[in-house]
Amino acid sequence: MASILVVDDELSMREFLTIFLEKLGHSVISAANGEKAMVMAQEHPVDLVISDIRMPGMSGLDLLARLKAQKPELAFILITAFASPEDAVLAMKNGAFDYITKPFNVDEVRRIIQAALEKKQSQAAEPIDDFPEIIGQSPEMMKIFDLIKRVAPTPANVLIYGESGTGKELVAQAIHNRSQVARKPFVPIICSAIPETLLESELFGHVKGSFTGAIADKPGLFQLASGGTAFLDEIGELTPLIQTKLLRVLQEREFMPVGSTKTVQLNARIITATNRILEQEIIAGNFREDLYYRLAVVPIRLPSLRERAGDIPLLVDYFLKKYSERLGTPMPPMSSYGMEVLMQYDFPGNVRELENIIERGVAMSSSNIILPDNLILSSHRRKQNSAATTAAAALEPASPTAPEPARPDAARPDLGSGPAAGAGAGHSPADKPEQEIFLAAHSEAELYERGLDEVLEQLERRLILHALAKADNSKTRAAELLKLSFRSLRYKTKKLGID
Repeated sequence: MASILVVDDELSMREFLTIFLEKLGHSVISAANGEKAMVMAQEHPVDLVISDIRMPGMSGLDLLARLKAQKPELAFILITAFASPEDAVLAMKNGAFDYITKPFNVDEVRRIIQAALEKKQSQAAEPIDDFPEIIGQSPEMMKIFDLIKRVAPTPANVLIYGESGTGKELVAQAIHNRSQVARKPFVPIICSAIPETLLESELFGHVKGSFTGAIADKPGLFQLASGGTAFLDEIGELTPLIQTKLLRVLQEREFMPVGSTKTVQLNARIITATNRILEQEIIAGNFREDLYYRLAVVPIRLPSLRERAGDIPLLVDYFLKKYSERLGTPMPPMSSYGMEVLMQYDFPGNVRELENIIERGVAMSSSNIILPDNLILSSHRRKQNSAATTAAAALEPASPTAPEPARPDAARPDLGSGPAAGAGAGHSPADKPEQEIFLAAHSEAELYERGLDEVLEQLERRLILHALAKADNSKTRAAELLKLSFRSLRYKTKKLGID
């Protein structure tokens, strides 16, 4: 399943391609011209663009050049009614994967689209610019890659900011791997995981007999990392005493093991990380300002997964492949509604949480596709209670310990087909149209025959139309009723063909 943007000034062509691509299992949005396509490509995650070459205003070739400049990873196919070799050569030079001519050979179009998506997926799973540690193609991550490349060859101390699960140690490892000491040790330590009474020994080492249990000399982090990189994670958790001792190490470039009278020269690069805002900790008196400036010679702030949501499809594909191989099962694709649920989620645990969700989904899926009910999310941390999520929840079987669900004829929202349905009040069951109570109006056999994606899409359409009717066609008010952002509702109405 891929997200495809169709661009053509002819409505009939847009409709034909939309139907054709959706039957292949893809999610499709469309635009009537290049200008609208530019906006939609910025607002929505897009894997592939299929665009006519000759359109009023911005041509398909212009659109190709502009989108490729902003999103080099985009797959692009151009359409022409004229088998012009000049157009074909120019399209390929500008980065198009291929071109197709009208009238279409459906099998050929299917083959070209499949090949373009397979190439994009294989490139996405490969490291970008030799960054095997980190998956991402978003502008936010491109900035991080650039910073890593610039700071890695220098001996400067680096402080990495980032929420839990954003990959701070991966970035530290990437810096080390591209440094002049890449063949030397990279030694990590999580400061908060070690009791204060032991942390000094873990950092600086100790000599035999320095305390009860010290039966032999033991090198500390800085000695183990000699010639390489010492990585101190969760540096914001250090006590004032350890902060003072670490400051001296950084100033004097030497340290003294616990119980020793001899100093040892520091011969390691220091990279630190924290999920705290150290500037605020300084103001609160919890962190030394002079130590902060020693550590943050080069600060790097990692974006949360919420801030680089465009990378979610890449990460999903990566983790699906990883855990399918680990479990020895065929790689199941993510359903369109499953991906939409993930795109709406807040991810408080960032990439680490996404990895856990996908691993569990692969293990728990009983079909050959990952469905929304295979994705166990923390419901109170969703960005919005999207219609897709609501629809998925409506079709999930009740928990064995949950109360018995309300009967189909109990109070339900009026799911009329549009503004003409009004607010839905005052209708008797006999007066209601067949689609008003969607689930009650279809047999279980019908629902299973249609398949989950089709049922969810129809239910989502009914919910949106009902909300628009109730809001007198105000998308702002309808978005509030559905607990969606205005932008999300606008995307859904375009996707579902609701004016």
